[in-house]
Amino acid sequence: MGIDAIVAIAGLILPSAVDFIKKKFLKKGEDTPEATLSTLATTKPDVMPEYLKAVTGYIEAKIKEFNRDISGTPSQWVVNLRAAIRPIGVSLSLCTLIVLAYMSLTGHKIDSSMTDTVTGIRLSCELVVSSWFGDRISIGK
Repeated sequence: MGIDAIVAIAGLILPSAVDFIKKKFLKKGEDTPEATLSTLATTKPDVMPEYLKAVTGYIEAKIKEFNRDISGTPSQWVVNLRAAIRPIGVSLSLCTLIVLAYMSLTGHKIDSSMTDTVTGIRLSCELVVSSWFGDRISIGK
């Protein structure tokens, strides 16, 4: 029972904790293109067009590099399948947990050689379901 609680709580807390740490300690840098443009506007407004052109070229180069392997739009069934993977996984995990709970409540006995396997399946399902709920908990926007 203790490991189940740890896995469930970790799945609930871990996504929010990572989000909090990123917001608290990994602040956005002061040296952003917007901050530089703001400084240029007050100090040297004549170089703003060249700077903006350079930043635009840099962003376009990053986009081209990011999309270098893309050769068209994927089929709609591929898009739909990718969108459905997580909800299907969470649903199947929840159904598995319900079946395991039903089996436990009705007194079904599991073969002793399968105990470790069933425990691993149960813990995996608990982690999948709790992390899905944990992703929906937000400290603030």
